[in-house]
Amino acid sequence: MKHPDKFLDVVFHESAKFGDDLALCAGFERGDWRNDQFADHIIEWLPEFALSYSEINEIGHHNALRIIKRAAKIVYDTEKYGLRGEFGEILLHIAIRQVYKTLPAINKIYYKSSINETVKGFDAVHVVKKIDGLELWIGETKFYNTVSKAIYDVTKEIIDHLETDYLKSEFILIRNKIDPEWPEAAELKALLHENTSLDKVFKRACIPVLLTYDSKVVQGSSGDSEYEKNIRLEVLDAYSNMRNKLNEQYSARFSTDLPITVHVILVPLKEKTKLISALDKRLKALQI
Repeated sequence: MKHPDKFLDVVFHESAKFGDDLALCAGFERGDWRNDQFADHIIEWLPEFALSYSEINEIGHHNALRIIKRAAKIVYDTEKYGLRGEFGEILLHIAIRQVYKTLPAINKIYYKSSINETVKGFDAVHVVKKIDGLELWIGETKFYNTVSKAIYDVTKEIIDHLETDYLKSEFILIRNKIDPEWPEAAELKALLHENTSLDKVFKRACIPVLLTYDSKVVQGSSGDSEYEKNIRLEVLDAYSNMRNKLNEQYSARFSTDLPITVHVILVPLKEKTKLISALDKRLKALQI
């Protein structure tokens, strides 16, 4: 599946056995943070993010505009855009597609049953094709302006979503929403079957977590030579805080070590409200 060209800059990336620490930034142009260019790039991903595998494959010259408008309407049809999580979900989708070459398994927002209904469950369901089979990526995201608040809320959500009953129920929902035309459908359905042990699933799975925040380094920079050094220093505390909280809360609830790999992806913003405004403008234009 072809996707938009790379846009986000990787400004930090370290790997360890418990998961990656990754930071992505929109970057600067002539001294200004690329807010409008970032919004344009996000809009380019709308069809792949919001539509089913079969519907994406139906896009042609005759219906491209209509389908793109449909994608925009699915993602966004409310004046309360500041309270919605769809923007964080599409950023998570973009990040793991760009960096890890994942394949979307289901586009959960496609299955909204009514306008403005929040889609429950994991914020992304992707896979990576490995030599020995599929690797399941079940993601979480918080589109916030404060990283400490994002960490507090997402760690609690991850722990809740790792409860056995929740996972079993969620996997049933995911299996029922897999497009039968998608080439990896049968293999993923087998992995998520109710008779498959969660221990086996965890060996074939990871959780990518994407958090946004208003960055003091971005706000105080024009993209000079010191920017990447300063942003690395800023994100290190957030990674440590996130992993400490997650391990402590998991051990307190389950009395074991965290059984699944967690990749922590930070996206520093200059000002979340301005990015929302730029996205709002573009999404509304598509619905005319």
